[in-house]
Amino acid sequence: MDLAELIGLRPVPCGGLLVALTRRCPMSCAHCSTASSMTASEEPDQRQLLRFIDSFGVEDRPEVVMLTGGEPLLLPELAARLAGLAQAKGSRVALLSGMFFARGGRVPDRIMRTITALDHFSASLDVHHEREVPRADVLRALRAVLDAGIPASIHLTGTGTGTGTGTGTGTGTGEGPGPDTGDPYLADVVADVRRAFGARMPMLVNEVRPLGRAAGLVRPTPPGPDDDVAAPCALAAWPVVAFDGTVASCCNQWTVDRRPVPPHLRLGHIAEDDWATVRERSLGSPVLRMLRAVGPRRLHARYETAPAPAGYCRSCHALADRPSVLEGAARDAGGRVGELLDRLTTAQQRAAGPAALVRRMGCARYAHLVEPPPGEEPVPTNEPRLTQASPTAEARSSR
Repeated sequence: MDLAELIGLRPVPCGGLLVALTRRCPMSCAHCSTASSMTASEEPDQRQLLRFIDSFGVEDRPEVVMLTGGEPLLLPELAARLAGLAQAKGSRVALLSGMFFARGGRVPDRIMRTITALDHFSASLDVHHEREVPRADVLRALRAVLDAGIPASIHLTGTGTGTGTGTGTGTGTGEGPGPDTGDPYLADVVADVRRAFGARMPMLVNEVRPLGRAAGLVRPTPPGPDDDVAAPCALAAWPVVAFDGTVASCCNQWTVDRRPVPPHLRLGHIAEDDWATVRERSLGSPVLRMLRAVGPRRLHARYETAPAPAGYCRSCHALADRPSVLEGAARDAGGRVGELLDRLTTAQQRAAGPAALVRRMGCARYAHLVEPPPGEEPVPTNEPRLTQASPTAEARSSR
C-alpha cells in the first residue's frame, strides 16, 4: 500500500480507523502535539483493543488501520497482533513511528518483525526529531524497510509553510489555512530524501500547530475559510481510538484529548462497542455527514444566526451547544438524502486525488510529494517479505 492510496482513502467515511496505541514515547520533541513522554501512562486496554479489531466484519471492515501514538513501536508485539487480526478481515495496516530505534541506522530484529507485518510504514521526521535521532540514521533505517519489501513514506513537519489544518494523531491535521511562506529545513530535507530514494519515498508534509507541547512554540492557528464557503472536513471521516479507549469521529488532537468529547463527535468506547456499532454511528450521523460535506463554519452559518466561534475546529466543537444547527442537520441530512450527500462528497474528493486533499489540509507547496512523479511508479506492495520478520501466530490476520 503506497502513501497516495492511504491519503486517497482519507475522505472516505469509515474507510480507515486510527488507533493510538499509547501516549508513551522515548523521545521528548518540543513540538509534540500529543505531549507524549515515557512517564505518560495512557493507553487503551489491550484486551479490549484486540477484541474491537477482531470485531471487524469482512464486508464492513475499514480499508486501512493506522497505528499511531505516542510511539506505537514501544508495543511491537501488540502492533503485530493487531495487524494480523485486521488483515484477516481484509483490512490493511499502516504504522507511524518517531524512529527512536534507528540510532545507528539499524532496525532491531524485534522492531523489524513488526514492520514486516505491515502494509505500509511511515517515519516521522522534522528538526525536533533530528535532535534525538540523526537524519542519516533514519534514512538508513528506511532503506532497510524498503529492502524488506515494505512500502514506506516520511511524514515531514515544518513551520510556516502550511495552507491547511495543522497536526494531530496519525494522518490528521488541525485547523485553519496559513501562509505558504517557505521553510529552509523542509527544502533541505526534501532534497536529501530525493537524493537518497528518488521516487521510492513519498512524503506527507504538514505544519506544526499550537497543540500539546507546541502550544507556546508556534503562532496561533490562523482562521479557517469564510463561513459562506463549503470546506469539507475529511477529519470527520475516520474514527479514532483515543488513548483511553474512547472512539471519536475526529483525529484533531484537541478532540482526541478533550473530555468529555463533544457528543456529536463521540462514537463510543472499545469497552462497550464493536466496530459495526461505531461504523453505523459515524455513517448515520446527520451532523457528521454535513461536516464531511460542507465543514463546521458553513454548517453553523446555514442554521444559526449567532456568529460562530473563531477557528474551524472550535466552531465544530461549539455545535454541541447549538441545538438549531443539530436540528437543521438532522432535518436536511437524515435518511437517504444524507447517505447520498455523503457519497457525492466522498466521490468528489476522491476524484480530485490525494495531492488535492493535502493542498487543502496540509502544506500546499509540497502536496505533490504524496504521489510519485509522472512516469514513475511507487514501490510495489507485493514484494517478498523477510522470513525473519514473520509475525506471531495471530499476525497477518489484521488490517
